[in-house]
Amino acid sequence: MTTRPRRGLIPVVLAVLVVASVIASFLGYGKIVFNAWFIGVVALLAIGVISVFYLLATGNRKKTAAQTDVIGDLPTIPADPGAVLRGPDTGLYLGSTIAPSWQNRVTVGDIGDRASSVLTEFETGILIARQGASDIWIPRESVTVVRTERGIAGKVMTADGVLAIRWVLPSGTEIDSGLRADDKSIYPGWVNAFAGPHDSGHGPQEQGAQE
Repeated sequence: MTTRPRRGLIPVVLAVLVVASVIASFLGYGKIVFNAWFIGVVALLAIGVISVFYLLATGNRKKTAAQTDVIGDLPTIPADPGAVLRGPDTGLYLGSTIAPSWQNRVTVGDIGDRASSVLTEFETGILIARQGASDIWIPRESVTVVRTERGIAGKVMTADGVLAIRWVLPSGTEIDSGLRADDKSIYPGWVNAFAGPHDSGHGPQEQGAQE
């Protein structure tokens, strides 16, 4: 039978340490006491920071492992994507999330990484060319809806500040890829270009971002 530690043990230990420190200071060991407390506090802070980073890293690895089969392989850019129909439009790629959640960021590969980007519509699909990260190719037949949102991937913008492209991966998983264009006047053109027969009926994200 194991015995549980008594509640309040930590406060008692701290009280004993404080009393011992006061006595040691009166005996002329004040500098040693100060150094000991300083080292102890720094060590505790360091342990706390390391623990936080460890939890974040392990949590991210578990999330990536869980998403690997769901995401699968991304479409490859065709050798001949066809003529340019819209763009190129510059902006910031904000990331991709598993639809319909605006917070469930995709962590497999680098598709979730933010990067300066150029958005271009071709005859056969949409190309998101990113600086410092791999390009993302969205086949035209994979697009279900293009719309505007307040946020994506945990990033909150102003109303209709994000151009969100909902599309289906080869694995069958539906995701949202979001961009913040440098010129937001381009949004209506993109939305209208993929309206009608491309709309899957899922509509906007079910979990809207809160300002």
